[in-house]
Amino acid sequence: MLVIENLSHMFRNGGEDTVVLQNINFRVEKNEIVALLGSSGSGKSTLLNLMAGLMKPTSGSILIDNRAIEKMSENELAEFRRSHIGFIFQSYELIPHLTVRENVELPLVFQGVRDKARREQALALLEQVGLGQKTEMFVSQLSGGQQQRVSIARSLITNPSVVFADEPTGNLDTKTEKEIIDLLLDLNKTLGMTFVIVTHEHEVAKRTKRIIQLRDGVLVEDEDWGGENE
Repeated sequence: MLVIENLSHMFRNGGEDTVVLQNINFRVEKNEIVALLGSSGSGKSTLLNLMAGLMKPTSGSILIDNRAIEKMSENELAEFRRSHIGFIFQSYELIPHLTVRENVELPLVFQGVRDKARREQALALLEQVGLGQKTEMFVSQLSGGQQQRVSIARSLITNPSVVFADEPTGNLDTKTEKEIIDLLLDLNKTLGMTFVIVTHEHEVAKRTKRIIQLRDGVLVEDEDWGGENE
């Protein structure tokens, strides 16, 4: 569960403060899939960085699994992210000299998981995302949509409490975009995984069941669409 309470954030430029987020309140329940929708300058990237523990808020709280991450030290945050937070990036952020399987295994390497267990978990996830026949290929040999599937599998390998997907279809064509959102919806149902999809695209956001919309740093909508994920 993710709970945002009275969250505000400002940046100081010289002697001037610029307010980016103002009094944001919402919650994402376990096993939900929601969209955080906003245009450039809306504050959604700052909110994502705060929720992921990459920045500290000016005020307010961010709870993941009932733990206030804004109170954690940098070392505590790093450890917490490794086990509780998954990331899916627009640009995939894969390591080209590693195979598909090795890229997916990497978070478990940092956790000290043994080789055999890492391999078994990675292979199972790659099968689930439709890449069971490509596990020993290098990621540079894959299409953009396939690389994003690798990124998705890697984000799930630690069984995180929440997965943040930052513009996950931003580099993809319309057909592949639909396939990737279909996959996220399916994983949400079959694995019970919690997803927050950060996007500026209304069509992507409307595929989820619920939209949290930001405009000029303010929460303007938190709407249940009764969408595809019921």
